[in-house]
Amino acid sequence: MVAEPEGPEDRKPQSDEARSAFTPPSGVGQPEASEEDHPSSEFAVPAGLAPEAPAEQEGSAFAPPSTYSARKSPPAFTPAHGMPMVRLTKHAPWQDRMRAMLRIPVSERPLSEPAQRQDEAGPAVPRVLDLTLRIGELLLAGGEGAEDVEAAMFAISVSYGLDRCEPTVTFTLLSITYQPSLVDDPVTANRTVRRRGTDYTRLAAVYRLVHDISSEDVDVSLEEAYRRLAEIRRNRHPYPGWALTAASGLLAGAASVLVGGGVLVFLAAAISAMLGDRLAWLCAGRGLPEFYQFVAAAMPSAAMGVALTLSPLDTRASAVITGGLFALIPGRALVAGVQDGLTGFYITAAARLLEVGYLVVGIVIGVLSVLYMGIALGASLNPETAIHSTERPIVQTLAAIALSLCFAILLQQERNTVLLVTLNGGVAWVVYGALADTAGIHPVAATAAAAGLVGLFGQLLSRYRFASALPYVTAAIGPLLPGSATYFGLLEIARNDLNAGLASLSKAAALALAIAIGVNLGGEISRLFLRVPAGEGRAERRAAKRTRGF
Repeated sequence: MVAEPEGPEDRKPQSDEARSAFTPPSGVGQPEASEEDHPSSEFAVPAGLAPEAPAEQEGSAFAPPSTYSARKSPPAFTPAHGMPMVRLTKHAPWQDRMRAMLRIPVSERPLSEPAQRQDEAGPAVPRVLDLTLRIGELLLAGGEGAEDVEAAMFAISVSYGLDRCEPTVTFTLLSITYQPSLVDDPVTANRTVRRRGTDYTRLAAVYRLVHDISSEDVDVSLEEAYRRLAEIRRNRHPYPGWALTAASGLLAGAASVLVGGGVLVFLAAAISAMLGDRLAWLCAGRGLPEFYQFVAAAMPSAAMGVALTLSPLDTRASAVITGGLFALIPGRALVAGVQDGLTGFYITAAARLLEVGYLVVGIVIGVLSVLYMGIALGASLNPETAIHSTERPIVQTLAAIALSLCFAILLQQERNTVLLVTLNGGVAWVVYGALADTAGIHPVAATAAAAGLVGLFGQLLSRYRFASALPYVTAAIGPLLPGSATYFGLLEIARNDLNAGLASLSKAAALALAIAIGVNLGGEISRLFLRVPAGEGRAERRAAKRTRGF
């Protein structure tokens, strides 16, 4: 037998070959090793001194630690950043599932099976990317938020078997990158959004297409998806041009009644708004930019208000101008811009808010040019009404409902959504009146609360129908738009009272931001507390980080 080494330096057992090669025959002793054969190290243990025994017995690397407890075991899987594993349910809306996936790094995303069947050769990568970009273009051009556009693009790519995709959305540029594996070159495709339009019927049809593609119960091939997309592009608007002009006039008339106008004011505001709408269409037909279209559309209402002031009629001329402003304030673009900023898309948010700024400046130029002319002619323009005065709550509630109805028509909404959004706008106005006038809450806080309710109801209705929330939200915030504050600020500036004018315009900006933040907060609250069917689990909100925050 060969003596085992006593020190702890060599704890590995010798192989059979080593024992057979150096074991001496029986009766022959082991030769003594010389110092030249085995030189000693200066760190070797001196002869006669035994090494210290280890403090505790070493175990296997696969043995559980001593602090492990089966009752309080850690999660089954913990990513590198320390978050719990994301559990995605198939019964949740595709918007929630895709948002949660997009906010996770590519290397940590859970694998998901394609919803659509593919050939044995695999998905046609260029066609899938092209279809994804075309659908994203329609959504972004229709006013959808950048986060929802990215979620839709990712849903389409994942449904056709392209998991490792990264969609990117800016104000005018869409891009998507697909990397087959870590060793293959990525494939990138881009598309530029050059034309924008407001057609929520087309937007709803695109959402239905995305829902069918991301659903396992509906078989939508690439050819079928292209065919449906072409039909969506060819569809005509649900309302003709004359209906849009009439809706613009009725909207301005209802807004004038909302701020205290009578029958004559209603007619004057409606006629001036329809004239402004036709002027804007004329400018658009001549190829003028949208800035000049808003300048032209704002002038008839201001001219009608000045004419009523110069006439012997006892009317509230400021209500006519205010009604015209209600029809022109870009509330849709403002809500989308603030929503993009709150969700981390700062470049798109800055571009949209800059667009809103240009449009508001166009309105200001159109109104101020007429107001300066009216003051030069001796018109006694005085801010004789308060913002959102509620002397006739029943009449003004009906006016708010009519205003939301007209907004829904201007936005080209589907007929089956018009009633719901109209009722949502009426509820928003009632809530605002109860908070601001009955409870005495500040108008900005009351506006934010009413807008939050609009966003909550709109998000719930969109989840119920698996559609976009914009058709249920945008028209409902119409009665809350700061038309009065904007007019009073412009009037004070025209009267050379810059301090009062800037203060009123600041209040209008605060009301507009309160509307946008309230709508976004209502939608976030609905997503936070929505439950999926029992037994399916729900996506962890902690894993749905949008920015670098906590």
